[in-house]
Amino acid sequence: MHQADPLADLDLEAEYNNRARVPEHPGIMQGWAADAAAYRDQHAPVELRYGPGKREVMDLFEAGEGPTVLFIHGGYWQALDRSWFSHMARGLNARGIGVAVPSYDLCPNVGVGRIVEQMRAAGQALAAHTARSFVAAGHSAGGHLSACLLATDWAELGTPVRPVNAAYAISGLFDLNPLVPTSINRALGLDAAEASRLSPLHWTPPAGSRLDAVVGGAESGEYLRQSRRMAERWSGQGVTTRYEAIEGANHFTVIAGLAEPDSAMVARVAELAAH
Repeated sequence: MHQADPLADLDLEAEYNNRARVPEHPGIMQGWAADAAAYRDQHAPVELRYGPGKREVMDLFEAGEGPTVLFIHGGYWQALDRSWFSHMARGLNARGIGVAVPSYDLCPNVGVGRIVEQMRAAGQALAAHTARSFVAAGHSAGGHLSACLLATDWAELGTPVRPVNAAYAISGLFDLNPLVPTSINRALGLDAAEASRLSPLHWTPPAGSRLDAVVGGAESGEYLRQSRRMAERWSGQGVTTRYEAIEGANHFTVIAGLAEPDSAMVARVAELAAH
């Protein structure tokens, strides 16, 4: 007897089109841009290059000799850059934790697989610069990329010491297959095989590592399912996982806690970074 496809009766376009789900998103995003610019004026970053391309650069907001977090922005791999998210360093910086915020090339100019490679290069550059491992954190597409970094075979890339010790994925996309029939995929150009290959849900993570899958409680059922399923799947493979739905938060407000030194989100990321 065939098991029913849980996605068969869903309107995947409605489930994954976050801008349509949150009509007030333009105002929220303009708030990001203003807060980011204000924080850069207050706390000028070090520009750290990780490749020769125009967008292969990250802003490192230093905070002494403490641990470091790599924060990867979202935008469905096809929008935005690091300048929108400088204020994501504010909360952690106040706790003595450095934060690097990279840009990357966008679809359709490159494929999702190339962006994964770029974030691996960014991780290697950050670890070389700080001489220590880091927590990979990210939002939306950045949540996907942070999980990819945690599950990367770094030895295969010539990095014998793992640079990533934990991942904090906010509203992440861990199974890309549901995106294939949606308008989001027009820029991504994924077919079913490539979507599966680039889905960290199906990767083998390193046993003993740690992953938090966090999502806004007011997000779509698919976003809740993705984070919950990721935590369950990797937990069965020896990863210490944690699933959390933040009550009342939508896809755009869910990251607000990173800008606040006293937030529960910053406290949790600091805890991951301390080990």
